[in-house]
Amino acid sequence: MSQAVDEIKIGGIGASRKRVEDNRFIRGKGNYTDDIVLPGMLHMEILRSPLAHARIKSIDASKAWDIPGVHLVLTGEMMATRNLAWMPTLSYDTQAVLATDKVRFQGQEVACVIADDPYIAKDACEAIVVDYEPLPVIVNPAQAVADGAPVIRDDKENQPDNVIYDWEVGDGEGTERAFASADLVSKLELHYPRSHPSPIECCGSIADFNRATSKLTVYMTTQAPHIIRAAVAMVAELPEHMIRIISPDIGGGFGNKVPVYPGYVCSILASILLERPVKWIEDKSGNLISTGFARDVYLKGEMALRRDGKILAVRMHTDADHGAFFSDAQPSKFKIGLMHSAFAAYDIPVAHLTARGTYSNKAPGGVAYRCSFRVTEAMFFQERMMQAAADDLGMDQAEFRRMNFVPDDAFPHRTAFGFLTDSGQYAKCLDVGLRAIDYQNFRQQQAQARSRGRLLGLGISTMTEPLGAGNSREYDILGIKMFDSAELKVHLTGKAIVRTGARTQGQGHETTWAQIVAHELGIPAEDVVVEEGDTDTAPFGMGTYASRSTPVAGAAVAMVSRKIRAKARKLAAHLLEVSEEDIEWELGRFYIRSAPDRGVTIQECAVAAYANMPDGMEPGLDATAYYDPPNLTWPFAVYIVTVEVDPQTGVWDVLNMVAVDDCGVRINPMIVEGQIMGGLTEAYAMSNMQFITFDADGNCVGANYMDYLLPTAWETPGFELHSEVVTPCPHHPIGAKGIGECAAVGGPAAFVNAVMDAISGTGVRNIDMPLLPDRVWEAVTYRRDISGAPPVRSDD
Repeated sequence: MSQAVDEIKIGGIGASRKRVEDNRFIRGKGNYTDDIVLPGMLHMEILRSPLAHARIKSIDASKAWDIPGVHLVLTGEMMATRNLAWMPTLSYDTQAVLATDKVRFQGQEVACVIADDPYIAKDACEAIVVDYEPLPVIVNPAQAVADGAPVIRDDKENQPDNVIYDWEVGDGEGTERAFASADLVSKLELHYPRSHPSPIECCGSIADFNRATSKLTVYMTTQAPHIIRAAVAMVAELPEHMIRIISPDIGGGFGNKVPVYPGYVCSILASILLERPVKWIEDKSGNLISTGFARDVYLKGEMALRRDGKILAVRMHTDADHGAFFSDAQPSKFKIGLMHSAFAAYDIPVAHLTARGTYSNKAPGGVAYRCSFRVTEAMFFQERMMQAAADDLGMDQAEFRRMNFVPDDAFPHRTAFGFLTDSGQYAKCLDVGLRAIDYQNFRQQQAQARSRGRLLGLGISTMTEPLGAGNSREYDILGIKMFDSAELKVHLTGKAIVRTGARTQGQGHETTWAQIVAHELGIPAEDVVVEEGDTDTAPFGMGTYASRSTPVAGAAVAMVSRKIRAKARKLAAHLLEVSEEDIEWELGRFYIRSAPDRGVTIQECAVAAYANMPDGMEPGLDATAYYDPPNLTWPFAVYIVTVEVDPQTGVWDVLNMVAVDDCGVRINPMIVEGQIMGGLTEAYAMSNMQFITFDADGNCVGANYMDYLLPTAWETPGFELHSEVVTPCPHHPIGAKGIGECAAVGGPAAFVNAVMDAISGTGVRNIDMPLLPDRVWEAVTYRRDISGAPPVRSDD
């Protein structure tokens, strides 16, 4: 006799279960890379270039060698003797580990010192004398392609200029025909500025090479342990099975901890040479000026329109500033990431996108900072263009979007750029948001306030974002297909352990993966332990970034659970002495179809797997699943913001912010809400205060947290979240679509659109982010667009 279990009570899907990992974090018991101390461990510090572009005439490290406690000084010349001066990037380019011929951005790694403690190592770095010959500096794509521009990558053969790629997608001829028939063409140019993920924990590693076993163990702050292991094997020429990458607790990643950084390589070589563990922990300034940035893309957009508001076609050109090396972490096939996911929520007949990537004297990167490979830029450009087009038509912002949405009955829908969106209720989400913001009443208040000299504005951003890249037909990084994996072992007592190829850094995997197992097997979530981040124990996976957790790794957890359930069904038939065809399942138990009262629990099946299995069955109850997603998932969101702008100071305040997210099935509603709030906070920061740029000499302006502002509880506005609309993903095993990035992707445009709406009577068409008070004041006062593109005056 047995009975089904209550899914919410056992912590299954739909339960707002508290994050189990927080038990250690709130007690200060997290185990981060810098917490790890190994016997005989040495410390490494990096000497960085103060110049953005300069020839290295000489490096004199003699005084550094003379400092007591210094064990090793590495330079580019020494790295070159071991074929380690350069390393491959995730975009098939090369990147200097330590500079040899010249430095190409401020903050580039020039030398490193390994010593008894980090203070000695830092003092020794300051004793190294480098003779630089300054060279002309490039800080934007226009400079990069100008006549006579210095070639930044003169180390490369067949690289006569600074252009990395020219890429296009869509129907160019069809788009031209549509524009020729348009009643109106709306145009917009803008710049999505460089931004930095700024994780609270900087990058770091501890390399420990054991000469006796020839095994290299590296503890490091990586979001993708298996990819790093493969990269280390290629760079260091070590056999992959003799490399163990351990990613302990991570203090935030946001894409910043996906790439391979020179510090990792240097610490590994130092450990091999010295045969002692070597720790490298980056400081905040080093993180801001040298590690993977995001965005820094320029748009020229055009929209062909009918007078009634129907969009006939879209034409976009983007220029991406990739810095000194092309090191984007993105699918190989798409040079500008998934920029062509723009306008996927809208029923647009034809579109064409051209993109050009260029080198500059800035830190490399292009990481997917809380986005799926340039999707944040795509959605920002999309929604800024939508607002500009509605204004040009004299149409209501909400109605213009509504009339161009893909209708509910048109799914699956092939977008103008070739993506296949599978489900959504876009108009319903918009209606929920408009009711929550009290749209019509606000418009009346806005008109009344304007008559009294007050500037109120309302901004809308509606978007569907592609998550879960992606199917092996189209998506790979370094040739490795972008599947993911899960391993599940159910012990004799019915307790279980899940290991995945993903790596949590705040998403709550230890909580939600257990909830998926509970949903599939009826094992209480508290009886399921989740482990990730160790390449010696976890199945191969692509890691966690670009919102791949639930769409891919979470799907793998569901699929491996179903493998376990399939074997447990055979065990249940054996225990109940019936054929497998006579067995039915309900959560937590199998029962006989003709005698529902006779059944066995999943825990009883676990015991049988070790103690009473049928003849011919392999003992144990464990399995591994690799999930290759058939398509991307497509969550939809509506973000609506109201603001008031002070025309005398340019300061703008958020009055209200409404978020409507349809992310499919919500595994843990509380965690989902936390992800949305975090994303909206980052969206607000990007639109309002986060400013990192460069002057004409390539100096990084905003290389500290006095200038590059992170939002606190004091500045961050309140958010009103709505979850009424749920459209399950038809191809995902549990119907989930993902949520971690959506608010950071779609949110910035809502804030900017609100400010632009408030000052709409000034004739200003665009102010580049961040909308700092001085920019808004200048735009209102002088009635002109404001560009934030570098170079800026360093004395501003």
